Amino acid sequence: MRTLQVVVALTTSMTVTAAYVDARPKGRAVKHRPVAAKHASAKHATRTLPCGDYFGFQVLLDRQGFSPGQIDGKAGDNLAHALAAFQAAKRLAGNGAADCETWRTLGGDPARPPIATYTVTSQDVAGPFVPDIPKDLVEQSKLPGLEYQAPIEMLAERFHSSPALLQRLNAGAAFAPGQQIRVPSVTPFDASAKPAADAASTGLVVQVTRADSALRVLRPDGAVVFFAPVTTGSVHDPLPTGDYKVTTISWRPVFHYNPELFWDANPRDSKAAIKPGPNNPVGVVWISLTLEHYGLHGTPEPGNIGHTESHGCVRLTNWDAARMAALVGPGTPVLFR
Repeated sequence: MRTLQVVVALTTSMTVTAAYVDARPKGRAVKHRPVAAKHASAKHATRTLPCGDYFGFQVLLDRQGFSPGQIDGKAGDNLAHALAAFQAAKRLAGNGAADCETWRTLGGDPARPPIATYTVTSQDVAGPFVPDIPKDLVEQSKLPGLEYQAPIEMLAERFHSSPALLQRLNAGAAFAPGQQIRVPSVTPFDASAKPAADAASTGLVVQVTRADSALRVLRPDGAVVFFAPVTTGSVHDPLPTGDYKVTTISWRPVFHYNPELFWDANPRDSKAAIKPGPNNPVGVVWISLTLEHYGLHGTPEPGNIGHTESHGCVRLTNWDAARMAALVGPGTPVLFR
């Protein structure tokens, strides 16, 4: 599962109380391969901008529904693609650049600050947590649930960010109950709360494009309702281009691992059912399609979105997948391009 560089003491207790559905997702998106060329260089990531900074751009884009993926305060492909999508929607000339015109259009400077203050609660550190999650899927199936590994991981996902960013924003913090911490000022994500359907979701179309590793939710007139980075396909399991539709939406699904569907599976593996949780192989949401074994879903590794390959399915961060689930329903067209 995801690697956490945690420097604080963490507690675990309580029991799983969230209900789950047996959605039987049989998707192909579990193992990941880093693609180094997609990561921004250190020099690019620290370059001074004429207006604002990368953290501010990421937060403001997220607020506008143009997700940069995991907020980390750095440049990279995900941020550039979100900027380009926003600029195209607003008819700006930036072409993916973090420029002053885009900063002003996003509401930079006079807008509410990109950083908010949050008070850690007792519930935040109560769990349940699963500190040790094996990589092997059959071994994962032996766990009672695939919950967060630590409070800082949960808090990071709640505010759409990386654990490393929270640590940078709160140097020396213990993340203990009653402590105030600095977090990205975005709409908090709750991995235990099923998202309510969006009343404005009628007539929407989902489009997934390999060229920019992105998903767009579009109105009939082509206006972008939501944009997010995704991970799609690989050489062995390319994204199957075509027109499909949503069939069902499952919140906190059980993942049914079938090694016969994975070209690189261990031949000794048996079928296994992996319990629900944000660290489940398909995250907290599975959106089934009229294409057998394929779906749109979350991930246990949000930092890999847009930077790795999948086994064919379309993977988003958990918070973006939850937002998607509120916008689509049975019959929503999904176009793979």
